[in-house]
Amino acid sequence: MRFIKYGKYTGEPADAIDLEELVKRLGNFFLQSGFESQFYGISQMDPQRSMEALREAILRALQEGDLLPDNAMSDELREMLNDPNAMNSEAVKDLLDKLTERLANEGFINPQQPPQVTPPPHTSARGQLGQPQDRTEARFEITDKTIDFLGFKTLQDLLGSLGRSSFGRHDTRDLATGVESGGVSRPYEFGDTLNLDISETLFNAVRREGAKVPIEMTYSDLMVHQCEYQSSCATVVMLDCSHSMILYGEDRFTPAKRVAMALSHLIRTQYPGDTLSLVLFHDSAEEVPLSELARVQVGPFYTNTREGLRMAQRILLRQKKDMRQIVMITDGKPSALTLEDGRIYKNAFGLDPFVVGQTLEEVNKCKRAGIMINTFMLASDYSLVNFVQKITRMCRGKAYFTTPYTLGQYLLMDYMSRKTKQIR
Repeated sequence: MRFIKYGKYTGEPADAIDLEELVKRLGNFFLQSGFESQFYGISQMDPQRSMEALREAILRALQEGDLLPDNAMSDELREMLNDPNAMNSEAVKDLLDKLTERLANEGFINPQQPPQVTPPPHTSARGQLGQPQDRTEARFEITDKTIDFLGFKTLQDLLGSLGRSSFGRHDTRDLATGVESGGVSRPYEFGDTLNLDISETLFNAVRREGAKVPIEMTYSDLMVHQCEYQSSCATVVMLDCSHSMILYGEDRFTPAKRVAMALSHLIRTQYPGDTLSLVLFHDSAEEVPLSELARVQVGPFYTNTREGLRMAQRILLRQKKDMRQIVMITDGKPSALTLEDGRIYKNAFGLDPFVVGQTLEEVNKCKRAGIMINTFMLASDYSLVNFVQKITRMCRGKAYFTTPYTLGQYLLMDYMSRKTKQIR
């Protein structure tokens, strides 16, 4: 008689890895802003990453530990992962290929196969031809699902120390009619939400006509509850992408992108009546769709703050909101201007009086339009403090002198609390 012996199925190691945790660990790789290009070559500036670079990033995440459960990893596989030549192991290559396949199947990445090129024959009527060139390397793009997930995770991490916010509203000192009562009732006026205060309405009718049945009510008897009036806000994030954001041994641009993604997720889920736009400023300025935020990288060298303010104003003046504000994230002084003929005036040495004067004039236009500017400065240069304080005083905004590590906490606290305080 034949016997079949069954053992416990442990599954593939690649199936035991939590993909969301893996994507979170790969966040810096997916969002890299050109910082590594200073050390690894200009090809790293390409926003479409290669599949080989992705496999290397996954391997680094695995070598950090905690991704693979102990019961899913054999001693042999553990030794292979820790080997400096791990990429040469067939078992490791197979594991990385399966993980990239899972990322694609779950919609986190979108693989793009290289074009198929038929090589020419090695010989022709005119003689020997050169060897065919290697095929273009396969690449991938991150999907909107990954961008949204990374924004959510960043927001979740930041809100852990900030507490819970109200859902979808900005509280003010004013009262209005609504669903949630927050004050004494008042007579109904045309256009109010018909959130009747039944007891007060009936009392008015009884007081006027006396206690009798049926109770006859008139228009003047109607009383409605009041609730706190919650305003809507239009926000433009001005993100400095000049070259200094990745210089001096520190990547400031990637944390700034993370915070902007978290703010986008916060507004979409908690403040649905608000709007958020993104403006990048460098030698000039440009509006970028929020869906492209994770893919943008550091641009040219100079900082054209005035052009960024101009574009932000054009965006905000189209918005019919109660509050309009600019959130400016930068690490340097204004060093460029767009002249009337389209040429760009540049001066990176010190605070150029011409550049500063024109920039402050644009700030004054924001003030006259009722647009508040909150500045998040990722540097502590003494020469910049006076300039930022002038912007703050002119627009009754706030100035935050922070670091890439505390930027998110300050920005989200400012957005949710709306308190008039200045952190220095």
